[in-house]
Amino acid sequence: VERPVYNFSTHLREHQTLRVEPAAIIVVEGVLVLAHPELRALYDLSVFVDTDADVRILRRIVRDIHERGRTLDSVINQYLTTVKPMHEAFVEPSKRYANVIIPEGAHNKPGLEVLIAQVRHLIAQHEPSA
Repeated sequence: VERPVYNFSTHLREHQTLRVEPAAIIVVEGVLVLAHPELRALYDLSVFVDTDADVRILRRIVRDIHERGRTLDSVINQYLTTVKPMHEAFVEPSKRYANVIIPEGAHNKPGLEVLIAQVRHLIAQHEPSA
């Protein structure tokens, strides 16, 4: 599969793509990967990392200003007009389709341990028999 490359500074796709080779296990990540029934049907395991809205906006502000050269006003405007409404309409409701929901992401050690155990189980299922 040829995966598009997106330029977050220009808000456009680049002309080049990155090739994703077939593999026994493929990790797919993104904010909308649980919103589409066609995609959900392909997953053996789906995870939703649930993060507080205050943390999400603060991370976005820092990232967009420092890494993407945006202004504070542009980040706030995009968040209020696009990001927040789309999150509420599509991302948040898709959480119900996750097999595992991990509140607080990497700070939730028990949640991560459950996820790691499940991934190890899936890997073992896909390993060739000796």
